[in-house]
Amino acid sequence: MTRTTTQHPAAARFRALVEQRDLGALEELFTPDIRLYSPVKFTPFEGRAAVLGLFGVLLRTFEDFRYVGGYAGEAQTSADGSVAESDVLLFRTTVNGKEVHGIDLLHFDEEGRIKEFTVMVRPQSAVQALGQAVYEGLVADGLVPAAQ
Repeated sequence: MTRTTTQHPAAARFRALVEQRDLGALEELFTPDIRLYSPVKFTPFEGRAAVLGLFGVLLRTFEDFRYVGGYAGEAQTSADGSVAESDVLLFRTTVNGKEVHGIDLLHFDEEGRIKEFTVMVRPQSAVQALGQAVYEGLVADGLVPAAQ
């Protein structure tokens, strides 16, 4: 695997759009069959509509969200095991008073769109706070049913 220092153009655009909280413009960056692997859900969010719905919740939930660094290179994808151009974006935010440190791992297709997205966060208490806040947002938006 190779290591580069140049951020993929789609990663740079993604970063800018998230920092601007421009949900509408994110759609063009995602493949129709994008998969997002979340730290709070075992199965991935699949498809552009589901991922955009999740981002709507996240952009409302995160307080003081900011990217603090990044790395470029390539990595094996989870979905099919292929090696793809990939970028890692490091972020910091707060959720319900809990400081969250995390990374976004982006994999790109041949056309430069994001085809796979993995989010990892720490510490465990932040994962729990994030999971609860995201669940409540998804229920509020009608994207998942409320637990019985």
